Amino acid sequence: MKLLAFPLAAALAVAFAPKAQAQFGVKAGVNAAEISGSDGQSSSYKTFYHVGVFYQIKLVGPLSIQPEIQYSLQGGNLKDAYSDYDTKLHYFALPVLAKVTLGPVFVEAGPQFGVLVNATQNGKVQVTGTNGNPSTGQADNQTATDQYKRADFSLAAGAGLKFGSLTLGGRFVAGLNDINDAKTLTGTNDPRLQNRVFQAYAAIQFGK
Repeated sequence: MKLLAFPLAAALAVAFAPKAQAQFGVKAGVNAAEISGSDGQSSSYKTFYHVGVFYQIKLVGPLSIQPEIQYSLQGGNLKDAYSDYDTKLHYFALPVLAKVTLGPVFVEAGPQFGVLVNATQNGKVQVTGTNGNPSTGQADNQTATDQYKRADFSLAAGAGLKFGSLTLGGRFVAGLNDINDAKTLTGTNDPRLQNRVFQAYAAIQFGK
């Protein structure tokens, strides 16, 4: 949580600066997410969702800054010769984006910081047997939070259109750090794993 403190404090400082013009908003949308990896495994996208609130703070001309708080369900399917399972990763995410608006069109980019609150797996997973050799087992929404790092660092970039108080947009979020924290498993969970998310969303803004 300390990792989220600095960007949130910076955004709040700008928001409450003298003569700052800001708009509060709510948003919701679809996530097309995967967990990319390596070492002979394949990954594929799964469809999830995200919901959140944001605060757009106008700075100079078309430039503004937009901190957000999202509940974002991510994950994907991971498959290799021994495993084939879906992973769901539940995050609280904090994007802090620089935004440029020209007429109805806007572009945005910036860092995103996420905190994992829960993870589950469903399907055929690979585990270490009692003799030390790998074996497979069936997971049915099995808790797997301890196999993933709690912190996720990403870069987000997107664009969209604004029609009055309604905003329609799309965004790509690319994870930068390895989220794999498996200590006792072998196989699919061993490689470096990173989040990849395409987001499509609608938002409603309040205020001028």
